[in-house]
Order: sequence, then structure tokens, then C-alpha cells
Amino acid sequence: MARKGKILVYRRGAIGDTLLTFPLFEALKKEGYTVYAVGNTDVLPLAKLAGFLDKFYTELYPSLLKENFERKIFISKEGTISPFPKERLWLPYYYLKTLNLPLEFSKKLNIPKPFIKEDFKDFVVIHPGSGSPLKNPPFSLFSRLKGFLEGKGYKVLFLAGPNETLLLKSGILCYYTEDLIDLALKLAKAKAFIGNDSGITHLASYLGVETFAIFGPSDEVTFHPIGEKVHIVSLDLPCRPCFPKVCRERSCLKEDELFEKFTSLGIF
Repeated sequence: MARKGKILVYRRGAIGDTLLTFPLFEALKKEGYTVYAVGNTDVLPLAKLAGFLDKFYTELYPSLLKENFERKIFISKEGTISPFPKERLWLPYYYLKTLNLPLEFSKKLNIPKPFIKEDFKDFVVIHPGSGSPLKNPPFSLFSRLKGFLEGKGYKVLFLAGPNETLLLKSGILCYYTEDLIDLALKLAKAKAFIGNDSGITHLASYLGVETFAIFGPSDEVTFHPIGEKVHIVSLDLPCRPCFPKVCRERSCLKEDELFEKFTSLGIF
């Protein structure tokens, strides 16, 4: 394929939103473009490590806009593409279809083996938080899952980040980090991962880890994590998805029902 020019993709967003944009980067690379991205630089280094990006930036710097791009794609409310589809459609497909690109893409991030770390090997990692507390079931659910798994002989590790500072204060032993790239290199070796609809859940599944993603009020159709070993844990309620207009009862996040749903999968 003849080498094309440079293309710029602008996409501001949280970790999960950014990871769901990676297939677009990959598709543009396959088309022969040199791909530049502006967005979340906590996670964009992984796209470069996987070979999907050539350069990335935090902001649309004036010097960057002066460069000669063959095409510029702005994923924003006023840009080339709206960040989210009007109908329930998986985000990677939405971006690729809108830009008339092939729908084929990698279901696993190809991180070079020398970079992978062994810290989480053989552990089931549990991350009880997310970017919004409205999406989180009671912490007692995760504590109960920990006891269930340890009763079956598994090693369990709780994970905490900037949104889970209360977990640190509780005295529960957990691994705390704010370094997303270092976390990814360790998480890649985990035996399994359990989390909510969060950026770290998206990260674990994309790394190829067997992932159990709890979706309460948010939409697993639009925001389904990328990966070949993803298990969606959700309750079949007619009122969901409803995020961010979440009801006070949050029946979709009831502990007993979600625990039963998890154990009924029969994987552990």
C-alpha cells in the first residue's frame, strides 16, 4: 500500500472512551497514514506502544495545527464526528462506519513482551470503583466476591486509584497507583479482572485478561469493552440503561442479584 500523508485525530475523553477510539487509530494506520492524536496522554502511550499511533499530544498546540495534515478528524460535539452515536451502537463500529473504514480491528493490544511485568501474575484483580459513583454497586459486593474466590483457592488483589481514596482509608489491603501505563504492563499478566464500567475494566479486557464487567445503569451495547474474554454482568431490567439519569433505588446494582449473576457464570 502506498504511504499516505499525516492525519490528525482529536478526541478528548476519559480512559475508557479513549481506549474505544484505538480501533480508529489502528484502521488509519492500516490505510497507510502517519497518525497523530490529541487527547488523554495518560492512555495514548499505549496506542503508540501497540503501533497504532506515531505521535500524541495533550493539546491542539498552534505549532501542531500549522503542520501539513492530509486530513483532520475532530471527535467532539462541534467537530467532524459527535463523540457518541444517537442510537445504541458500539463506539468502535460507530467511528469506523462514520468514516467508511473497515470494521476489522485487533481485539487485543499487542504490547511487546519485554515490557510486560509479572507483579499481578496469578492474581484475580478487583477494581471496585469507576469515574462515577452512580455506576458502582456497594463495596460489600466486591468484598463478598473476594471471599468467594479465596474460598476456591484464588489469590485476590484489590486495586485502587485516585477515585478510590476511601478504599485506602478503610484499611483494606490494596494496590494503589496513578501510573496507568505501569498498571497496564502489570495488569496484562493477571489471571482475571472484576470491575465496573470503568476505564480500568476497558484496559484489562483490551490487554487480553479474562474480564468480568459489571454494567448497572450504563449501556453495555455502546460501551462494551474490547476483548475476546469479556463477560458482561448485568441484570435484565427493562429500565436500564439509564445513565446518567440514575434513579435513587438503583435496582440494577443490587448486591445479591449481581453476586448470583456472577456465580451463575460457572467460570470460577
